[in-house]
Amino acid sequence: MTTETDHDLSREPAAAHEPPQRSGSIVLVLLVAAALVGAAVGLMALGRAQAQPYILGLLAVLAMIGLFSLFAFAAGIIRFANRTADDPVIGRIADHSFDGLAVTDSRGHVVYSNAAYLALTGATGPQDVRPVERVFIGNPDVSEAVFRLLKGSREGKRQQEEVRIAGQSGGQGRWLRMRVRPLGTGKREQKYAVWSIADITRDRERQEDVFQELQHAIEYLDHAPCGFFSVNPAGELVYVNATLANWLDYDLAEIGSGGLKLTDIVSGDGASLLTSIVAVPGEVKTEVFDIDLRMRTGKTMPVRLYHKLAFGADGVPGPSRTLVISRARDERIDPERAAEVRFMRFFDHTPMAIATVDRAGSVVRANARFAKLSQSLSLGGPAARSIFGSVNARDRDRLVAAINQAAEGQADIAPVEAMLEGARERWGQFFVTPVEENERDTEAAIVYLLETTERRALENQINQSQKMEMVGQLAGGIAHDFNNVLSAIMMANDFLLNAHKPTDPSFQDIMQIKQNATRAATLVRQLLAFSRRQTLRPQVLDLGDALSDLTMLLRRLIGEKVKLDLVHGRDLWPVKVDVSQFEQVIVNLAVNARDAMPDGGKLIIRTANVTAEDSAKLAHKGMPAADYVRIEVADTGTGIPAEIREKIFEPFFSTKEVGKGTGLGLSTVYGIVKQTGGFIYVDSEPGKGTSFHIFLPRHRPEQEPAGEAPAGSAAREPATEAKPRTDLTGQGTILLVEDEEGLRSLNARGLRSRGYNVVEASNGVEALEALEEQGGAVDLVVSDVVMPEMDGPTLLKAMRERNPDIRIIFVSGYAEDAFEKSLPKNQQFAFLPKPFTLSQLVAAVKETMVPQ
Repeated sequence: MTTETDHDLSREPAAAHEPPQRSGSIVLVLLVAAALVGAAVGLMALGRAQAQPYILGLLAVLAMIGLFSLFAFAAGIIRFANRTADDPVIGRIADHSFDGLAVTDSRGHVVYSNAAYLALTGATGPQDVRPVERVFIGNPDVSEAVFRLLKGSREGKRQQEEVRIAGQSGGQGRWLRMRVRPLGTGKREQKYAVWSIADITRDRERQEDVFQELQHAIEYLDHAPCGFFSVNPAGELVYVNATLANWLDYDLAEIGSGGLKLTDIVSGDGASLLTSIVAVPGEVKTEVFDIDLRMRTGKTMPVRLYHKLAFGADGVPGPSRTLVISRARDERIDPERAAEVRFMRFFDHTPMAIATVDRAGSVVRANARFAKLSQSLSLGGPAARSIFGSVNARDRDRLVAAINQAAEGQADIAPVEAMLEGARERWGQFFVTPVEENERDTEAAIVYLLETTERRALENQINQSQKMEMVGQLAGGIAHDFNNVLSAIMMANDFLLNAHKPTDPSFQDIMQIKQNATRAATLVRQLLAFSRRQTLRPQVLDLGDALSDLTMLLRRLIGEKVKLDLVHGRDLWPVKVDVSQFEQVIVNLAVNARDAMPDGGKLIIRTANVTAEDSAKLAHKGMPAADYVRIEVADTGTGIPAEIREKIFEPFFSTKEVGKGTGLGLSTVYGIVKQTGGFIYVDSEPGKGTSFHIFLPRHRPEQEPAGEAPAGSAAREPATEAKPRTDLTGQGTILLVEDEEGLRSLNARGLRSRGYNVVEASNGVEALEALEEQGGAVDLVVSDVVMPEMDGPTLLKAMRERNPDIRIIFVSGYAEDAFEKSLPKNQQFAFLPKPFTLSQLVAAVKETMVPQ
């Protein structure tokens, strides 16, 4: 009975509209071939004449059979057999597949279906088979999925859907997986679609069981008496259990959305400890850390972490598995644990990096600050575990020596100041102390590291400022002394010029002396500009107009190879500067830019307003937040190397060839900008050009005191070039006060030659005595400023007490600002800067005694 059932099942028709199977036989082919050969042999035996009618008849029969075969093949009566389709193995695979299979044509008719398809669709036989859309029509839970499958089949795509079929009469439902794909890639095969239906109810049930078990496991983990979290290599928390979230007062939903990082829940530098584990490809490491976690409220709680981290074959770490044990209860109950927690907090939260090392410099233990410092130095691999890897090679030997001394038990080891390893320059100070003798097998020394980068930068800044100030004082003193010498030379030279005619053979030599003295006076003025002791005549200025006026001069200076671009900002604020000194700043920078572009390039001058908020973001050292007008002078030249960038503003420093520069160009710029109350900074990179940024304070007219007259009135205007006058002679008594005897005698001689009565004094005390001897009958006082015993400002006060209307001219190699602050307010005086010529001195005297 069983055999019969199996036989019936094996021969059961499994396809709808299945064509009858065809099979060929090689025996039949051989018999036909043998008959034809036998006929040919027999005909040959009969002879040619007798066999001819039989041959024609045989050919006619064969031709008729071939013709009818062609018509039958064209009509579809005869078809060539497909050996693959007739293969019993392939046919049984499809017929007896566990998944229901069906093939539909372009009209949706089922041309093939296996037994499983009939069973899954409820068909009673091949005549009752229906396509998928008709089987599940009217089922709202399935119709939408079937529609997507149909659409995919029409478009020749592969599509898959999983649907749940409700059970009939409250019975248990089923889960079905439906797939559709084209029959093949050929044009004809694409007209057919292959449908498969699989019952996946048991798979779904197993998945639900696994999901339930997972839910239970998560529930157990969430309500465990300890915390748990996982962090990915990017430092993001990917999982936190409910216990830890409750401790930290966070919402689990907020954590799960990826909004928290490890640094958000770890206090101080503790996160650096967790990321400091040295990667070992293919290994799993577990480290124990005592740190503080930070709650949402900002409070901290002490915990112990068991941090497990697995590394891939390439050394890349995967997500961590970290167990969190709260130590807050231990802190309240156990005094020893409380002391341990306090030490842990002190150890990890100190601003100093601390590590214990062995003789080879390998780090045995380290606090969080040391771990963070190692990461900031970008130390990886073995260097991350060796303290020597954090020190630059040039200073490494000194640290090695200090650790060796500690390993021998020596105390009072001198601190080691060393450059740290890394992409940028950083410095640190190492303090090394020995450990207890019984611990030296594993630990040789305790190393305390304090980063001193900012301190050294501040020290360098202060030293640079002090150096510039000292050089400025030196330059100012030199300039003062030079001015006295140059004044004597220029005065004596004027006497020689007056005594010689232009036709005199020595006249040209005298003129050469005058020209060189004038050049020397220019250099002295540049020194005074650097030392910020020159006389400035500031006035309110529109920088846009001032730069536009300079355009023609700048184009002539920089030549045709350099292109000049002026980019003016809109609505520039006014500034208060000395016009001539500002022009000198721009000219000096333009000439330097031209020299940095021997093959040509571009010089760009930009102006813009900078608000107090914007200036605070610039973070320029020494510049307070305020409103400024910025002038940027940028070139596309060779740039300035970093090693000389800090020296460019020093006087007499030059990178040009001997004889091609004095080294005072940029120092003059620096002094003028500083004396104006502004700031100058430089950005440069070799090969990419240089940019000078000048910040001048915004001028606010409302902040100027109303009605305040300048101290020296109109007579203070420097008589650097006397106006042409037909008569510079005069009469009156002049008290000449000068501590340089040679210069005093020359000045007195020149004034006497113009008709004045001159009374000489070498200092302020002698001048007061001379004034008493003259009975106060002095029309004008011409006095030096810096003198022994009594200086010029003190002399002015004393004379004004005796005669408030007395006129005075101060002559000095320093700027008048240097002594004006020591005078009472609203004191009237004239000022003549050294060096000066005879005509300039006489013109100043004439203008002061007889005001225009």
